Amino acid sequence: MSSDIPIGIIELGNVNTKCIIFRVSDNNASEILSTSMTRSEGVHNGVIVNLASASKMIRSCISIAEKEAKVSLKKMNVILEQPEFLCTKFSKHKKIDGSKIHNDDIKFLLSEAKKQLTLNDDKQSIIHIFNHNYIVDGKTFLKEPVDVYADYLSHEMTFITMPKNNIKNINQAFIDCDIEVGRIISCTFALGAKLLDDSELQTGSTIMDIGFEKISLGFFKNFALVHSITFPIGINHIVKDISKVCSLSLEESELITKDIDFLFQNNQKIFDNNDNLKDAYFKNSNYRKISQSLILNVVKARLDEMFGLAKKQIFETGSASTYITNILIVGGGSNLFNLEKYCSNFFEANVKTKTKNYKEEKESKMNQNFAACLGAIKIIKDGWETEAIPEVINKNIQKISFFGRIFGNRL
Repeated sequence: MSSDIPIGIIELGNVNTKCIIFRVSDNNASEILSTSMTRSEGVHNGVIVNLASASKMIRSCISIAEKEAKVSLKKMNVILEQPEFLCTKFSKHKKIDGSKIHNDDIKFLLSEAKKQLTLNDDKQSIIHIFNHNYIVDGKTFLKEPVDVYADYLSHEMTFITMPKNNIKNINQAFIDCDIEVGRIISCTFALGAKLLDDSELQTGSTIMDIGFEKISLGFFKNFALVHSITFPIGINHIVKDISKVCSLSLEESELITKDIDFLFQNNQKIFDNNDNLKDAYFKNSNYRKISQSLILNVVKARLDEMFGLAKKQIFETGSASTYITNILIVGGGSNLFNLEKYCSNFFEANVKTKTKNYKEEKESKMNQNFAACLGAIKIIKDGWETEAIPEVINKNIQKISFFGRIFGNRL
Protein backbone atom coordinates (compact mmCIF):
# COMPACT_ATOMS: atom_id res chain seq x y z
CA MET A 1 0.00 0.00 0.00
CA SER A 2 1.41 3.37 -0.98
CA SER A 3 1.96 5.61 2.01
CA ASP A 4 0.44 8.69 0.33
CA ILE A 5 -3.01 7.11 -0.15
CA PRO A 6 -5.62 8.70 2.17
CA ILE A 7 -7.03 6.24 4.70
CA GLY A 8 -10.36 6.55 6.49
CA ILE A 9 -11.41 5.49 9.98
CA ILE A 10 -14.92 5.78 11.38
CA GLU A 11 -16.04 5.12 14.96
CA LEU A 12 -19.66 4.07 15.44
CA GLY A 13 -20.62 5.39 18.87
CA ASN A 14 -23.91 5.51 20.70
CA VAL A 15 -24.04 9.30 20.88
CA ASN A 16 -21.68 10.45 18.11
CA THR A 17 -20.12 8.89 15.04
CA LYS A 18 -16.62 10.17 14.30
CA CYS A 19 -14.49 10.04 11.18
CA ILE A 20 -10.81 10.71 10.56
CA ILE A 21 -9.01 10.74 7.22
CA PHE A 22 -5.21 10.54 7.36
CA ARG A 23 -2.19 9.63 5.30
CA VAL A 24 1.35 8.62 6.13
CA SER A 25 4.18 10.99 5.25
CA ASP A 26 7.58 9.95 3.89
CA ASN A 27 9.05 9.97 7.42
CA ASN A 28 6.31 7.57 8.58
CA ALA A 29 4.39 10.24 10.49
CA SER A 30 0.60 10.25 10.29
CA GLU A 31 -0.88 13.43 8.86
CA ILE A 32 -4.54 14.02 9.69
CA LEU A 33 -6.29 15.50 6.68
CA SER A 34 -9.75 15.97 8.18
CA THR A 35 -12.14 15.02 10.96
CA SER A 36 -15.92 15.00 11.29
CA MET A 37 -18.48 14.20 13.95
CA THR A 38 -22.22 13.62 13.52
CA ARG A 39 -25.02 12.53 15.80
CA SER A 40 -25.39 8.75 15.70
CA GLU A 41 -28.57 7.30 14.25
CA GLY A 42 -29.56 3.73 13.50
CA VAL A 43 -26.74 2.35 15.68
CA HIS A 44 -26.97 1.14 19.27
CA ASN A 45 -24.00 -0.27 21.16
CA GLY A 46 -22.17 -0.93 17.90
CA VAL A 47 -25.09 -2.82 16.34
CA ILE A 48 -27.04 -1.64 13.29
CA VAL A 49 -30.65 -1.33 14.47
CA ASN A 50 -32.01 0.72 11.56
CA LEU A 51 -30.20 0.15 8.28
CA ALA A 52 -31.60 3.16 6.41
CA SER A 53 -30.88 5.60 9.24
CA ALA A 54 -27.42 4.16 9.85
CA SER A 55 -26.46 4.37 6.17
CA LYS A 56 -27.67 7.96 5.91
CA MET A 57 -25.74 8.94 9.04
CA ILE A 58 -22.55 7.15 7.91
CA ARG A 59 -22.75 8.75 4.47
CA SER A 60 -23.13 12.21 6.02
CA CYS A 61 -20.20 11.76 8.42
CA ILE A 62 -17.86 10.46 5.72
CA SER A 63 -18.93 13.12 3.22
CA ILE A 64 -18.09 15.95 5.62
CA ALA A 65 -14.60 14.53 6.20
CA GLU A 66 -14.07 13.85 2.48
CA LYS A 67 -15.06 17.38 1.58
CA GLU A 68 -12.61 18.86 4.07
CA ALA A 69 -9.79 16.54 2.97
CA LYS A 70 -10.71 16.99 -0.73
CA VAL A 71 -10.60 13.24 -1.33
CA SER A 72 -13.03 10.45 -2.17
CA LEU A 73 -12.66 7.15 -0.33
CA LYS A 74 -13.77 3.68 -1.34
CA LYS A 75 -12.84 1.92 1.91
CA MET A 76 -13.24 2.70 5.61
CA ASN A 77 -11.85 1.02 8.72
CA VAL A 78 -14.56 0.72 11.36
CA ILE A 79 -14.18 1.06 15.14
CA LEU A 80 -16.94 -0.26 17.38
CA GLU A 81 -17.67 -2.17 20.57
CA GLN A 82 -20.60 -4.52 21.12
CA PRO A 83 -21.94 -6.44 24.12
CA GLU A 84 -22.08 -9.33 21.63
CA PHE A 85 -18.29 -9.36 21.33
CA LEU A 86 -16.96 -12.63 22.71
CA CYS A 87 -13.52 -12.94 24.26
CA THR A 88 -12.18 -16.50 24.24
CA LYS A 89 -8.84 -17.55 25.71
CA PHE A 90 -6.95 -20.64 24.60
CA SER A 91 -3.85 -22.40 25.88
CA LYS A 92 -2.58 -24.86 23.30
CA HIS A 93 0.27 -27.31 23.87
CA LYS A 94 2.78 -29.26 21.80
CA LYS A 95 5.59 -31.69 22.62
CA ILE A 96 8.91 -30.59 21.17
CA ASP A 97 10.95 -33.52 22.58
CA GLY A 98 14.26 -31.70 22.90
CA SER A 99 14.23 -30.20 19.40
CA LYS A 100 14.26 -26.54 18.41
CA ILE A 101 10.96 -24.65 18.32
CA HIS A 102 10.19 -23.64 14.73
CA ASN A 103 7.75 -21.23 13.13
CA ASP A 104 5.63 -24.20 12.09
CA ASP A 105 5.18 -25.23 15.74
CA ILE A 106 3.67 -21.86 16.62
CA LYS A 107 1.64 -21.83 13.42
CA PHE A 108 0.26 -25.26 14.32
CA LEU A 109 -0.88 -24.19 17.80
CA LEU A 110 -2.53 -21.03 16.50
CA SER A 111 -4.27 -22.96 13.72
CA GLU A 112 -5.52 -25.54 16.22
CA ALA A 113 -6.97 -22.82 18.44
CA LYS A 114 -8.61 -21.14 15.49
CA LYS A 115 -10.06 -24.46 14.32
CA GLN A 116 -11.47 -25.23 17.76
CA LEU A 117 -13.04 -21.79 18.02
CA THR A 118 -14.72 -22.17 14.61
CA LEU A 119 -16.05 -25.63 15.44
CA ASN A 120 -17.44 -24.44 18.77
CA ASP A 121 -19.42 -21.57 17.23
CA ASP A 122 -19.61 -21.13 13.47
CA LYS A 123 -21.85 -18.06 13.82
CA GLN A 124 -18.94 -15.93 15.07
CA SER A 125 -16.21 -14.22 13.05
CA ILE A 126 -12.73 -13.43 14.36
CA ILE A 127 -11.78 -9.75 14.41
CA HIS A 128 -8.68 -9.92 16.66
CA ILE A 129 -6.22 -12.57 17.84
CA PHE A 130 -3.66 -11.70 20.51
CA ASN A 131 -0.72 -13.68 21.79
CA HIS A 132 0.02 -12.93 25.42
CA ASN A 133 2.32 -15.72 26.59
CA TYR A 134 4.54 -18.60 25.54
CA ILE A 135 5.40 -21.22 28.17
CA VAL A 136 8.52 -23.22 27.32
CA ASP A 137 9.33 -26.05 29.75
CA GLY A 138 7.56 -24.12 32.51
CA LYS A 139 9.29 -20.80 31.75
CA THR A 140 7.41 -17.76 30.42
CA PHE A 141 8.58 -16.15 27.16
CA LEU A 142 7.04 -12.84 26.09
CA LYS A 143 8.48 -13.06 22.59
CA GLU A 144 8.18 -15.99 20.18
CA PRO A 145 10.71 -18.65 21.31
CA VAL A 146 11.85 -19.65 17.82
CA ASP A 147 15.09 -21.73 17.72
CA VAL A 148 14.90 -22.43 21.47
CA TYR A 149 15.48 -26.07 22.43
CA ALA A 150 12.55 -27.40 24.44
CA ASP A 151 10.57 -30.44 25.51
CA TYR A 152 7.19 -28.74 25.78
CA LEU A 153 5.60 -25.59 24.34
CA SER A 154 2.40 -23.88 25.48
CA HIS A 155 0.91 -20.93 23.64
CA GLU A 156 -1.67 -18.65 25.31
CA MET A 157 -3.94 -16.67 22.99
CA THR A 158 -7.02 -14.44 23.14
CA PHE A 159 -9.62 -14.34 20.36
CA ILE A 160 -12.09 -11.47 19.98
CA THR A 161 -15.11 -12.43 17.86
CA MET A 162 -18.44 -10.92 16.86
CA PRO A 163 -21.62 -12.39 15.32
CA LYS A 164 -21.43 -12.86 11.56
CA ASN A 165 -24.88 -11.35 11.09
CA ASN A 166 -23.77 -8.18 12.88
CA ILE A 167 -20.85 -7.94 10.45
CA LYS A 168 -23.20 -8.47 7.50
CA ASN A 169 -25.40 -5.60 8.67
CA ILE A 170 -22.39 -3.30 9.12
CA ASN A 171 -21.10 -4.23 5.66
CA GLN A 172 -24.52 -3.55 4.16
CA ALA A 173 -24.76 -0.12 5.79
CA PHE A 174 -21.46 0.83 4.16
CA ILE A 175 -22.28 -0.85 0.84
CA ASP A 176 -25.35 1.39 0.69
CA CYS A 177 -22.89 4.30 0.91
CA ASP A 178 -20.71 2.79 -1.86
CA ILE A 179 -17.99 2.19 0.74
CA GLU A 180 -16.14 -1.06 1.44
CA VAL A 181 -15.35 -2.01 5.04
CA GLY A 182 -11.63 -2.57 5.60
CA ARG A 183 -10.78 -3.64 9.13
CA ILE A 184 -13.15 -3.85 12.08
CA ILE A 185 -11.27 -2.77 15.20
CA SER A 186 -12.36 -3.12 18.82
CA CYS A 187 -12.82 0.31 20.38
CA THR A 188 -11.29 -0.98 23.63
CA PHE A 189 -8.17 -2.12 21.76
CA ALA A 190 -7.90 1.23 19.96
CA LEU A 191 -8.25 3.17 23.22
CA GLY A 192 -5.52 1.08 24.82
CA ALA A 193 -3.22 1.72 21.86
CA LYS A 194 -3.71 5.47 22.22
CA LEU A 195 -4.01 6.05 25.96
CA LEU A 196 -1.69 3.52 27.60
CA ASP A 197 2.07 3.95 27.49
CA ASP A 198 4.54 1.09 26.95
CA SER A 199 5.02 0.52 30.68
CA GLU A 200 1.28 0.27 31.30
CA LEU A 201 0.80 -2.05 28.33
CA GLN A 202 3.66 -4.25 29.53
CA THR A 203 3.01 -4.58 33.26
CA GLY A 204 -0.78 -4.66 33.17
CA SER A 205 -3.60 -2.11 33.03
CA THR A 206 -7.38 -1.89 32.88
CA ILE A 207 -9.30 0.47 30.63
CA MET A 208 -12.88 1.12 31.67
CA ASP A 209 -14.86 2.90 28.96
CA ILE A 210 -17.96 4.34 30.65
CA GLY A 211 -20.34 5.17 27.85
CA PHE A 212 -23.91 6.30 27.27
CA GLU A 213 -25.50 2.85 27.48
CA LYS A 214 -22.56 0.51 27.93
CA ILE A 215 -19.47 -0.02 30.00
CA SER A 216 -16.53 -1.77 28.31
CA LEU A 217 -13.55 -3.30 30.06
CA GLY A 218 -10.18 -4.11 28.54
CA PHE A 219 -7.32 -5.84 30.37
CA PHE A 220 -3.89 -5.28 28.83
CA LYS A 221 -0.67 -7.09 29.66
CA ASN A 222 2.50 -7.91 27.72
CA PHE A 223 1.26 -5.55 24.98
CA ALA A 224 -1.80 -7.74 24.38
CA LEU A 225 -5.50 -7.28 24.99
CA VAL A 226 -5.78 -10.26 27.32
CA HIS A 227 -9.50 -9.99 28.01
CA SER A 228 -12.38 -7.67 27.19
CA ILE A 229 -16.09 -7.55 27.89
CA THR A 230 -18.92 -5.06 27.39
CA PHE A 231 -22.02 -4.73 29.56
CA PRO A 232 -25.15 -3.01 28.16
CA ILE A 233 -25.39 -0.57 31.04
CA GLY A 234 -24.10 2.98 31.16
CA ILE A 235 -24.60 6.52 32.39
CA ASN A 236 -27.96 6.85 30.63
CA HIS A 237 -29.29 4.12 32.92
CA ILE A 238 -28.66 6.45 35.88
CA VAL A 239 -30.59 9.15 34.04
CA LYS A 240 -33.49 6.78 33.36
CA ASP A 241 -33.49 5.55 36.97
CA ILE A 242 -33.83 9.10 38.29
CA SER A 243 -36.56 9.80 35.74
CA LYS A 244 -38.55 6.72 36.68
CA VAL A 245 -38.23 6.87 40.47
CA CYS A 246 -38.71 10.63 40.74
CA SER A 247 -41.24 11.04 37.90
CA LEU A 248 -39.04 13.58 36.13
CA SER A 249 -38.38 14.00 32.42
CA LEU A 250 -35.22 12.57 30.91
CA GLU A 251 -34.01 16.10 30.23
CA GLU A 252 -34.40 17.05 33.91
CA SER A 253 -32.78 13.81 35.06
CA GLU A 254 -29.82 14.37 32.74
CA LEU A 255 -29.23 17.84 34.18
CA ILE A 256 -29.23 16.39 37.70
CA THR A 257 -26.77 13.64 36.71
CA LYS A 258 -24.38 16.15 35.18
CA ASP A 259 -24.38 18.32 38.32
CA ILE A 260 -24.06 15.62 40.98
CA ASP A 261 -20.87 15.43 43.02
CA PHE A 262 -20.18 11.69 42.80
CA LEU A 263 -18.33 11.76 46.11
CA PHE A 264 -21.80 12.51 47.56
CA GLN A 265 -20.33 15.12 49.88
CA ASN A 266 -21.04 18.51 48.32
CA ASN A 267 -24.34 18.75 46.47
CA GLN A 268 -25.56 22.19 47.55
CA LYS A 269 -25.77 23.13 43.88
CA ILE A 270 -28.61 20.66 43.39
CA PHE A 271 -30.39 20.60 46.76
CA ASP A 272 -31.78 23.40 48.93
CA ASN A 273 -31.35 23.97 52.65
CA ASN A 274 -34.06 21.42 53.37
CA ASP A 275 -32.23 18.77 51.31
CA ASN A 276 -34.83 18.81 48.55
CA LEU A 277 -34.19 19.17 44.83
CA LYS A 278 -34.04 22.84 43.84
CA ASP A 279 -36.90 24.17 41.75
CA ALA A 280 -34.44 25.21 39.00
CA TYR A 281 -34.26 21.55 37.90
CA PHE A 282 -37.99 21.33 37.20
CA LYS A 283 -37.80 22.34 33.55
CA ASN A 284 -40.77 20.31 32.32
CA SER A 285 -42.42 19.11 35.53
CA ASN A 286 -44.31 20.85 38.30
CA TYR A 287 -42.25 21.50 41.41
CA ARG A 288 -42.62 19.06 44.28
CA LYS A 289 -40.43 17.91 47.13
CA ILE A 290 -37.91 15.28 46.06
CA SER A 291 -35.42 14.44 48.78
CA GLN A 292 -31.67 14.39 48.38
CA SER A 293 -31.49 10.92 49.94
CA LEU A 294 -33.90 9.48 47.38
CA ILE A 295 -31.95 10.75 44.36
CA LEU A 296 -28.51 9.93 45.71
CA ASN A 297 -29.57 6.43 46.78
CA VAL A 298 -30.90 5.78 43.26
CA VAL A 299 -27.65 6.99 41.72
CA LYS A 300 -25.45 5.05 44.12
CA ALA A 301 -27.41 1.82 43.60
CA ARG A 302 -26.87 1.94 39.84
CA LEU A 303 -23.20 2.92 40.18
CA ASP A 304 -22.57 0.04 42.56
CA GLU A 305 -24.21 -2.34 40.08
CA MET A 306 -22.05 -1.07 37.19
CA PHE A 307 -18.77 -1.12 39.08
CA GLY A 308 -19.69 -4.36 40.80
CA LEU A 309 -19.82 -6.03 37.39
CA ALA A 310 -16.43 -4.54 36.55
CA LYS A 311 -14.89 -5.60 39.86
CA LYS A 312 -16.14 -9.16 39.41
CA GLN A 313 -14.49 -9.33 35.99
CA ILE A 314 -11.21 -8.05 37.38
CA PHE A 315 -11.12 -10.74 40.06
CA GLU A 316 -12.18 -13.45 37.60
CA THR A 317 -9.04 -12.79 35.55
CA GLY A 318 -7.01 -14.42 38.32
CA SER A 319 -4.65 -11.42 38.24
CA ALA A 320 -6.66 -8.89 40.23
CA SER A 321 -3.57 -7.44 41.90
CA THR A 322 -2.24 -6.54 38.43
CA TYR A 323 -5.35 -5.06 36.86
CA ILE A 324 -6.88 -3.29 39.85
CA THR A 325 -3.77 -1.23 40.59
CA ASN A 326 -3.81 0.60 37.26
CA ILE A 327 -7.36 1.48 36.16
CA LEU A 328 -7.99 4.20 33.60
CA ILE A 329 -11.57 5.39 33.09
CA VAL A 330 -12.49 6.98 29.76
CA GLY A 331 -15.64 7.76 27.81
CA GLY A 332 -18.37 10.29 28.47
CA GLY A 333 -18.94 9.00 31.99
CA SER A 334 -15.37 9.79 33.01
CA ASN A 335 -16.21 13.50 32.75
CA LEU A 336 -18.82 13.36 35.52
CA PHE A 337 -17.73 15.34 38.58
CA ASN A 338 -15.59 13.26 40.98
CA LEU A 339 -16.57 9.95 39.37
CA GLU A 340 -12.93 8.86 39.28
CA LYS A 341 -12.73 9.46 43.05
CA TYR A 342 -15.86 7.37 43.61
CA CYS A 343 -14.22 4.63 41.52
CA SER A 344 -11.03 4.89 43.56
CA ASN A 345 -13.01 4.36 46.76
CA PHE A 346 -15.04 1.52 45.25
CA PHE A 347 -12.04 -0.39 43.90
CA GLU A 348 -9.75 0.68 46.75
CA ALA A 349 -7.24 1.72 44.12
CA ASN A 350 -5.92 4.84 42.40
CA VAL A 351 -8.34 5.14 39.49
CA LYS A 352 -7.31 7.75 36.92
CA THR A 353 -8.77 9.68 34.05
CA LYS A 354 -6.50 10.68 31.18
CA THR A 355 -4.21 13.29 32.70
CA LYS A 356 -1.62 13.92 30.00
CA ASN A 357 -0.98 17.61 29.51
CA TYR A 358 -1.44 18.70 25.94
CA LYS A 359 0.23 21.91 24.83
CA GLU A 360 -2.73 23.38 22.96
CA GLU A 361 -6.48 23.37 23.47
CA LYS A 362 -6.98 22.10 19.92
CA GLU A 363 -4.70 19.13 20.57
CA SER A 364 -6.49 18.40 23.86
CA LYS A 365 -9.91 18.31 22.18
CA MET A 366 -8.61 16.09 19.40
CA ASN A 367 -7.19 13.59 21.89
CA GLN A 368 -10.37 13.61 23.96
CA ASN A 369 -12.90 13.40 21.13
CA PHE A 370 -11.00 11.15 18.73
CA ALA A 371 -8.92 8.98 21.07
CA ALA A 372 -10.14 5.68 19.60
CA CYS A 373 -9.59 6.90 16.03
CA LEU A 374 -6.06 8.03 16.90
CA GLY A 375 -5.36 4.64 18.45
CA ALA A 376 -6.64 2.95 15.31
CA ILE A 377 -4.25 5.06 13.22
CA LYS A 378 -1.37 3.68 15.28
CA ILE A 379 -2.61 0.09 14.86
CA ILE A 380 -3.19 0.41 11.11
CA LYS A 381 -0.02 2.37 10.37
CA ASP A 382 2.50 0.42 12.47
CA GLY A 383 0.83 -2.90 13.18
CA TRP A 384 0.66 -4.39 16.68
CA GLU A 385 3.35 -6.84 17.71
CA THR A 386 1.08 -9.24 19.63
CA GLU A 387 -1.83 -9.15 17.18
CA ALA A 388 -2.22 -11.95 14.68
CA ILE A 389 -4.15 -9.92 12.11
CA PRO A 390 -2.13 -6.77 11.52
CA GLU A 391 -2.76 -4.17 8.86
CA VAL A 392 0.49 -2.40 8.13
CA ILE A 393 0.90 0.52 5.74
CA ASN A 394 4.66 0.79 5.83
CA LYS A 395 5.93 -2.62 4.76
CA ASN A 396 9.34 -1.88 6.29
CA ILE A 397 7.97 -1.49 9.81
CA GLN A 398 9.77 -3.88 12.16
CA LYS A 399 6.89 -3.97 14.66
CA ILE A 400 4.72 -6.12 12.39
CA SER A 401 3.23 -9.05 14.26
CA PHE A 402 5.18 -12.30 14.27
CA PHE A 403 1.89 -13.97 13.34
CA GLY A 404 1.59 -11.64 10.38
CA ARG A 405 4.97 -12.80 9.14
CA ILE A 406 3.87 -16.42 9.51
CA PHE A 407 0.43 -16.09 7.97
CA GLY A 408 1.01 -13.26 5.54
CA ASN A 409 -1.88 -11.16 7.03
CA ARG A 410 -4.41 -13.73 5.90
CA LEU A 411 -5.90 -14.89 9.19
